[in-house]
Amino acid sequence: MRPCRVEIRTRALEENFRFLAGLAAPHAELLAIVKANAYGHSLALCAPAVVRAGAKWLGVTSVEEGVAARALCPEARVLVVSGVARGQAAAAIDFALTPVVWERWQLDELDAAARAAGVAAGSLAVHLEIDTGMSRQGVEPGELGGVFSRFAPGSPLRLEAVMTHLFAADEADGAATSEQLQRLDGALERISAAGLFAEWLNVGASAALLAGQAHAIAELAERHGMKALLRPGLALFGVIPEFDPAFEAEPPSLAAARATLQPVLAWKSAVMGVRSIPAGATIGYNATFVATEPMRLALIAAGYADGLDRALGNRFHLLVRGQRAPLVGRVSMDQAVIDVTEIAGVAAGDEVVLIGAQGGETITACDHARATKTIPWEIFTRISARVARTAIE
Repeated sequence: MRPCRVEIRTRALEENFRFLAGLAAPHAELLAIVKANAYGHSLALCAPAVVRAGAKWLGVTSVEEGVAARALCPEARVLVVSGVARGQAAAAIDFALTPVVWERWQLDELDAAARAAGVAAGSLAVHLEIDTGMSRQGVEPGELGGVFSRFAPGSPLRLEAVMTHLFAADEADGAATSEQLQRLDGALERISAAGLFAEWLNVGASAALLAGQAHAIAELAERHGMKALLRPGLALFGVIPEFDPAFEAEPPSLAAARATLQPVLAWKSAVMGVRSIPAGATIGYNATFVATEPMRLALIAAGYADGLDRALGNRFHLLVRGQRAPLVGRVSMDQAVIDVTEIAGVAAGDEVVLIGAQGGETITACDHARATKTIPWEIFTRISARVARTAIE
């Protein structure tokens, strides 16, 4: 097998979930976000792990992911957070998925499919998303009246939860989050005035939970006779979102997370060969690196088709024999080259770490993100499907 792999520490994932559930308790329960193939970690490995840890809810992107999650975790509630696409309502019902809804046509298709399947009145649970300022998905609060009729007596649809997405929970002043929760409060009042009731208030991702906002969300839920449901994603996998540096005092929950959460993913490759080159030799496509002195180079089995960003050439490092080895030349599709001139004994077969620890050194997804001006979510999710994911203790 080609020596480029991802190792998933499922026990660390389980312990992370339990820690986060403890942070939320007693104010809220957790919905474990495992969408986008568990942020690139492997739905097949991670969904069962969080269920073993106590998760009752899983969040996936699509009906297709929901079908896969249902096969893996028959007893879990599976929330399709990006909603159903046209023509998918019947599949959502067949596989007992819970869709997020915000478009009237989604409600119409789900209603029709449920009636065709003989679903009893009030048996098809949906989570209604409210747009409180992100302008991505969700019903505008002023347009809620148009969806109320879909939950009339006799309808197979049941309003199980109301949700929104907090888009700036990592900002220090909390102003945007406060405004969003105020808009949500107003929307909940309109829903109550229409004679509708939802059991859950589905609000807040990793940043909200780690910033200690579970209590505020739970208070809002309680005012409307609801229970709070938070949906962490990135933190499950041992990575803390980067908070606004203006935070003057770190919330105790965030400090505890820094001390407790464990990385779940390690990305590793191996040296395929080592060669010596003279001063003046060029390395890689377009000769972006020219040796100014004799060098020893190691070829590794990882390239941009595996998810190693092409922009990292000449500006990043990987780990071999517990030391940092600079990437030199451009990253190729299937290979990259590291400088091992100062690292004694490097040979074919040596392990190379792209994300993870080796010796006393560590490279994180956040390191990759800073070097490529992106976010760790993207680093994880663009590790190619051809890179095998393996569960380890």
